[in-house]
Amino acid sequence: MLAEQRDNNSKKVNRQQLPTLPINMIWMISFGFLGVQMAFSLQSSNMGRIFQTIGADPHTLGFFFILPPLAGLIVQPLVGYFSDRTWMPRLGRRIPYLLVGAVVAVIVMCLLPNAGSFGFGPIVALTFGAVAILFMDVSSNVAMQPFKMMVGDMVNEEQKGFAYSIQSFLSNSGAVLACIFPFLLTILGVSNSAPEGVVPQSVIISFYAGAIILIICSLFTVLKVKEYSPAEYAAYHGITNEEKSEKVSVIRLLRNAPKVFWTVSLVQMFCWMGFQYLWTYGTGAVAENVWQTAEPSSAAYQAAGNWFGILSAVQSIAAVLWSLVLARVPNDKRKIWYALSLLLGSIGFGSVFFIHNQFALLASFTLIGIAWAAMMTFPFTMLTNALSGGNMGTYLGLFNGSICLPQIIASCLSFALFPALGSSMPVMILVSGVLLAVGAFSVSIIKETYAR
Repeated sequence: MLAEQRDNNSKKVNRQQLPTLPINMIWMISFGFLGVQMAFSLQSSNMGRIFQTIGADPHTLGFFFILPPLAGLIVQPLVGYFSDRTWMPRLGRRIPYLLVGAVVAVIVMCLLPNAGSFGFGPIVALTFGAVAILFMDVSSNVAMQPFKMMVGDMVNEEQKGFAYSIQSFLSNSGAVLACIFPFLLTILGVSNSAPEGVVPQSVIISFYAGAIILIICSLFTVLKVKEYSPAEYAAYHGITNEEKSEKVSVIRLLRNAPKVFWTVSLVQMFCWMGFQYLWTYGTGAVAENVWQTAEPSSAAYQAAGNWFGILSAVQSIAAVLWSLVLARVPNDKRKIWYALSLLLGSIGFGSVFFIHNQFALLASFTLIGIAWAAMMTFPFTMLTNALSGGNMGTYLGLFNGSICLPQIIASCLSFALFPALGSSMPVMILVSGVLLAVGAFSVSIIKETYAR
């Protein structure tokens, strides 16, 4: 016991305070996140549209939405584990993974929207699309996780809430651009319709533009951010030589995870299930409620797809503005604002079921954006404040399971839930509202802690 106490005291003495970073450095740490989120938003706002256009049955649509979170569930813990143990003198600890992931994501973004353009039959086209979406998500997850980890690595507790708010701001700014591209390109004269089974040019060119922005934004972070050396990192996070050489199993890490890891994960469960149904059925719900069509090859359905992109952009703009509000929330008020944001999002989801006017849906998606901003800001702030630096990347990778598992569960449940609810896509969005409300009330069980 005395030896353990002396060891703990030694860690306290040797640990240095993380420095206060210049504001421009905090922006640069997360700048590439704008490009990565463009890739995710192009995927989430157009995936249902793409797969229904190339021949997917709405009753089996959930299958294609299992693949992205499944990729994240496997890849992000691996990126965290190996990047904790990586050091490249010129690139650092996390940036090598960011760079590789971004390059692969760019290649796949150019292939995915062309799934229906190579002359394949419906089955082959859907298989090609499924493989492409799997690779896109693997690479995007490899590129995304380092941004979250670098905030945990380099930013002190006083600036961490601000840093994750900036990350949320950049993330949602990228989402705005991604979501409005098809709509703007259509206004500029790019075709928004195509032969049956082929994705319109407005969507294809949007993916090309997103790929270019992804690589440019990622290069800003790669070139401007210098990660702490292994010695500096160990000093700032109180890591001893023994801890550096210690091999800790994932099971042991989970067993020793701070309680906030599990309580925030419970809240995440309900929230991400709700958003999974939005991405899966959102375009179809808007098409049914506003354009009164369920035929993917129709001009009305493609118009609904463009409008869903605009609604997603409104959601992202609301999230951008709300994230600036959340950046000013005091530490002792975080839970109140977290719960309030989720509750407003629940109202937004529920209202989609009742609204049949395309412009009235703007208010619904504004409320949904408020919930999204809270989901992007509070969970990672609460978790990283409770962690010491030794296995920061691994814990953040494991915490990604609280994002991926709910999506997988939601997609699997959809095979029974969708037909049980009358095969109604608007009803599935109403279910999302119920899930967000449960998530809001679950915030009360969270008890924040701080690493020494």
